[in-house]
Amino acid sequence: MTRKPYRMVTGVGSFPFKKEDEALELIFKNMPLIPHWPQLPSIGNSEGFVEQYLYPLIKIEVLKYKKEGSPFFDTENLSFIENITEFYDLYLRAKEGEIEAADCFTMPHKYASGFYTFVNKLKKEGTGNAVFLKGQISGPVTVGLKLTNEKQLPSFYHQQLRDMLVKTLELQLEWQIKEMSQFGLPLIIFIDDPGICFFGQASYVGLSREDIKESLKELIEAAHNHQVLVGVHVCSGIDWSILTELDVDIINIDAVNYFDSLLVYTDSLKDFINRGGIVAWGVVPTDIRILSENKDTIFKRLSSCLENFIKKGLPEEALKKQLMVTPSCGTGVLSRELTEKIYALTGEIQLYL
Repeated sequence: MTRKPYRMVTGVGSFPFKKEDEALELIFKNMPLIPHWPQLPSIGNSEGFVEQYLYPLIKIEVLKYKKEGSPFFDTENLSFIENITEFYDLYLRAKEGEIEAADCFTMPHKYASGFYTFVNKLKKEGTGNAVFLKGQISGPVTVGLKLTNEKQLPSFYHQQLRDMLVKTLELQLEWQIKEMSQFGLPLIIFIDDPGICFFGQASYVGLSREDIKESLKELIEAAHNHQVLVGVHVCSGIDWSILTELDVDIINIDAVNYFDSLLVYTDSLKDFINRGGIVAWGVVPTDIRILSENKDTIFKRLSSCLENFIKKGLPEEALKKQLMVTPSCGTGVLSRELTEKIYALTGEIQLYL
């Protein structure tokens, strides 16, 4: 992990497109240095933010589907304990290198068509000008709060269910790493976890700081064991010290809407920068405001972010070096027109970094 993606641009993940090739064309055209695979939720629920990574739990029937179509942990099912035992048996065998067990934790094409098309494109056409490849995975807090048991209680609050979720995400992260490693480039994995924003809110009193950190730590360590850089993307205002206290390499903030939330944690960010951490500034709006933006307004926003922290005593040279630029969030719910402009402007900023 000696090389770092200083002063480079990349994307967050989701696209509104239904055709994988169209998404990849936009990615490779505008983000050739760090292309990423596209998540395509418009294709169906199986490629949605939460369900995309749940297939292993569905396959061994730890998760069941409600009549309205959403999955849940059926803990009252008579076979639930037996299914849990099967899960941990598969997990341990996969960690020991058993191919058949590890295959149970891959993402089927139906759940990640963008990933498979991304890999196939790289096989056929090569990596071009890329210096890194980027993957992403949904974060344990967001998935764990969305996914409930039969009584509608979030699974993140239940130690056993949370552990199974984290271990499922861990093995799917490792599978992505294995597939992308064949191209010989250093890798970056972003953990997309906007659900962290609920920490400290009265309606989420059961959401503990330590559980959040421990869940993320497991995924970060899994990636680092393979010499892969790890970023955490949160498109909300959060207690940023949760992330700066972890061994994460990149923090990705929606600086269009939530920049002020990071200012509160100036000391934490200073420590993060001083130990070599990278801030991926999400300064490209992912909404209708993009239509009134251009490369100059985007760069002005980035410069303003940096100047605010320089005035607060952060090291100027390091802050201006240890940065990336991204859209403020994914574009999965946007129009084609907005998505194309978002990626085009993000790509243009590369020339100024």
